[in-house]
Amino acid sequence: MDRIGTYHIKPFSTQRKNVTLIIKEGWKKHTIHTLIEIDVTNARKKIRNYAEQTGEKLSFTGWIITCAAKALSDHKELNAIRKGRNKIIYFDDVDIPIPVERTMDNEKIPMAYILRKANEKTLLEITKEIRAVQKQDVAGSKQVLGSEFTLLEKIAFKSPMILKKLLLFFVQRSPLLKKKHMGTLGVTAVGMKGSLPGWIIPLGGTTTILFVIGGITKKPGVIENDTIAIRDYLHLTIAVDHDLIDGGPLARFLARFLDLCDKGYGIPIQNKKE
Repeated sequence: MDRIGTYHIKPFSTQRKNVTLIIKEGWKKHTIHTLIEIDVTNARKKIRNYAEQTGEKLSFTGWIITCAAKALSDHKELNAIRKGRNKIIYFDDVDIPIPVERTMDNEKIPMAYILRKANEKTLLEITKEIRAVQKQDVAGSKQVLGSEFTLLEKIAFKSPMILKKLLLFFVQRSPLLKKKHMGTLGVTAVGMKGSLPGWIIPLGGTTTILFVIGGITKKPGVIENDTIAIRDYLHLTIAVDHDLIDGGPLARFLARFLDLCDKGYGIPIQNKKE
């Protein structure tokens, strides 16, 4: 009896090696994780109402990004990258890298795109930018989306793995290069790809803060006047670099973020026509 059975072999692609390289860097952080649930019932209703009235669908992930960027802009002490052993650089712009899944050579690959100055953009602007990059043509083995590429990125795309590791070493140790090529707050929407009744715990990220959007589940919740109703709850994991962020600043940032989510921040309100 054949104990192995049939099988087939596929190459461990350059794209997968690039992903592995980035994951190894994220694993080096002293990461702490916060698992939270957010009642997004009202926000989802507002997004649906807007689509019905205008015919334009807003990005739910874009809305989370809008709230996160605003909260981080209000708490700039978290929008930071360490410089060497003795310094921290704080940034005004909130640059948010997001993964955009594309198919290359019959393989689904996460490709990186950075939303620049997300704290200065509306939900409509962020939605349009995400939609545009999702439709962008993919050239060669590049795993970074965007219309312009720096000299460093062009070199990295064509380099062998040993040189990529060397380039990443220098980028990781330069806060300005790191901010330029990796952003300051990462957002990935794992739960948006399918049904996921829970949280995803990341190994860590290349950014100081990483939001991992999980699934949305329905369950009873307490609302106004202690009434119990079926609500939509989003599972969200937030990973932070404990070398830079302590419990107090993190709690204040999360309080601001949750308040923005509760109010449906950034979702346009359409006046009903008589």
